[in-house]
Amino acid sequence: MKLTICWLYGDTMNIYGDRGNVLALAQRARWRGIEAEITTLGVGQELDPDAVDIYFWGGGQDREQIPVSSDIQGEKGTVLRQSLEDGAPMLAVCGGYQLLGTHYHPYGEAQLPGIGFFDAWSEAGPERFIGNVVVDSDRFGSLVGFENHSGLTYLGPSAEALGRVRIGRGNNGQDGKEGCVHKNAVGCYLHGALLPKNPAVTDFLIQAALQRRYDIQELEPLADDLEVIAHAEAIRRAEITR
Repeated sequence: MKLTICWLYGDTMNIYGDRGNVLALAQRARWRGIEAEITTLGVGQELDPDAVDIYFWGGGQDREQIPVSSDIQGEKGTVLRQSLEDGAPMLAVCGGYQLLGTHYHPYGEAQLPGIGFFDAWSEAGPERFIGNVVVDSDRFGSLVGFENHSGLTYLGPSAEALGRVRIGRGNNGQDGKEGCVHKNAVGCYLHGALLPKNPAVTDFLIQAALQRRYDIQELEPLADDLEVIAHAEAIRRAEITR
């Protein structure tokens, strides 16, 4: 068995150590005896959704989001959105999360269209949110990460939040929500990287990919003693630092 993890725009949207997310996906697959390949897809390259099992889309500065937004207009964005609508799993963090919505409006620049998969939109805000975050999620339990963003994301009426902020600022610092989930796609502002500290999300993405590709209904459990310790320590640090 093999899973292919596609890092969208990994050459430009790759800040804040989010490479750890693709490494976590690959490693937790390999620990289960599943071959894992990491590929990258950049501006101007054609997307073949049949060759992808899991997508990852990381964060970037506004200047990197401008050419990426242009690149996902037309057929490429349509193909990506349809792949997600068909149930392909994805984790999108920060800038990638913003461009899964309808648009992102950076400060002093023209509005950047997204692919409109999430019923959400984003705009640049006057304040930067920085620090440890704890989120309570109905799907995944407690989630931990680190936020570092000035973009403000607002969810529309049909959107489901990833969870509610226990510690931190979340999507916009106002409504107490963090992230968005739709089908098998997860978007959020949680760096850290997110997946090594939150194996429940990692395994959700792997399970969704295995079910789509191989019709495997259950995921072999792993001994997560160290991950549980790291998760608890991240919560403790968030409680004393914010």
